[in-house]
Amino acid sequence: MLIDLNRITQIYLVCGKTDLRRGIDGLATIVQDQYQLNPYCQNLYLFFGTRKDRFKALYWDGDGFILLYKRFENGRLQWPTNENAAKTLTSTQLTRLLTGWSIESTIHPVVPPKKTLVNRESSGKV
Repeated sequence: MLIDLNRITQIYLVCGKTDLRRGIDGLATIVQDQYQLNPYCQNLYLFFGTRKDRFKALYWDGDGFILLYKRFENGRLQWPTNENAAKTLTSTQLTRLLTGWSIESTIHPVVPPKKTLVNRESSGKV
């Protein structure tokens, strides 16, 4: 595997849109200047562009940077675009993103209805 997920200290998703024409130096500058994070530690930084079917990832592996570019042939990413922050992700959320799923689960807890069902036998109707 190109990146050993066990060696990644933290995963950051850079919210909002980033110019994906930028290379390693440009993305490392964004990490350092805009978010005051260290691009030279073993964190994984994910960047999203204008189109919702692709992203870039930047990773320092100890002796150099690895720049990954992912483009989905079918489907789109659900990327938070309204924030200007770096959101931390878990390894499970990263796996969901890399396999094309939403980062957050879309299953919400069920709220029981306020009205209770009346048992027909107790109401005298049979």
